[in-house]
Amino acid sequence: MMNARQMKRVRVTTIAAIFLLIAVFIISVATGFASLTPSELFRTILGQGTPRENLILFEFRLPRIVVAILAGMGLAVSGAILQSITKNPLSDPGILGINAGAGLMVVVYIMFFTVETSSSLYVLPLFALAGGMVTAFVIYIMSYIKGEGVEPTRLVLVGVGLAAALYGATLTLSTRLEMEDYSFMANWMAGRIWGDDWTFVLSLLPWILILIPLTLFKSNVLNTLNLHENVSIGVGVNAGRERIVLIMIAVALASASVAVSGGIAFVGLMAPHIARSLVGPRHQAFLPVAALIGAILLLTADTIGRVILDPSGIPAGIIVTIIGAPYFMYLLARK
Repeated sequence: MMNARQMKRVRVTTIAAIFLLIAVFIISVATGFASLTPSELFRTILGQGTPRENLILFEFRLPRIVVAILAGMGLAVSGAILQSITKNPLSDPGILGINAGAGLMVVVYIMFFTVETSSSLYVLPLFALAGGMVTAFVIYIMSYIKGEGVEPTRLVLVGVGLAAALYGATLTLSTRLEMEDYSFMANWMAGRIWGDDWTFVLSLLPWILILIPLTLFKSNVLNTLNLHENVSIGVGVNAGRERIVLIMIAVALASASVAVSGGIAFVGLMAPHIARSLVGPRHQAFLPVAALIGAILLLTADTIGRVILDPSGIPAGIIVTIIGAPYFMYLLARK
């Protein structure tokens, strides 16, 4: 149990993260190729905007921002789960190759179907989930050592190697696409948030609304799995079964997120570390903060990318990688 001082710290940190997310949200809404002044923004939110302002805010700007927030939350919580159940601080769905597996299935889907229809946007996350699940299973099998379990360093090495192989396969298949589809896939792999209308929001929202609360519900299980295997058994937790369930949740969150946001790595690495350093290791405390930080990171990266090189922009995945890759090397050297 947390004492009064720790609980106050968690509340203050959570409230501060919420206000920071709101601030980034307002900045992101107001900036871009077609900017809105603060007065225009608030007037449009209140339903008094011009047709142009309504079009910019509700059709162009807002759906993309909501997708970035949801995907950031999904990737952050996915990374937190993977770090806890593998006891590996370097775990991240991008680094371990789960995103690459999802991306391979995305390009397979595009080869046979179109992503322009509304129904396909609800099916695409399922294809991405299948690719992520198979990849996670292969990584787990190749990293498992009989009598010792999953060795953390081996897990990272297998994940990085498999991710490289899967990205190579994705590039190879991409060359067989039509020019328009190839351009889309290239942007996806670079981490450009391509879900820019409300259909994408609706395709991602159920995954986030169901799986993140389910993860919070299993916070005590995650706390227990962070301890020695014998402790889990001693308190009556079926470690093997719970680990499989949580891996499935982590893969589902990551796969659904990257299906509509692009191949974005390092959010799931950085957000849990930052949250853990702010509020401590108890999952009841740091999972909500990690989700908020993930949303802040991805939305900030997307906003910076849109502003730096207007109107085409720099993919959010590249901005996140510029920050995340040195952080990954720092953690690797420290551990």
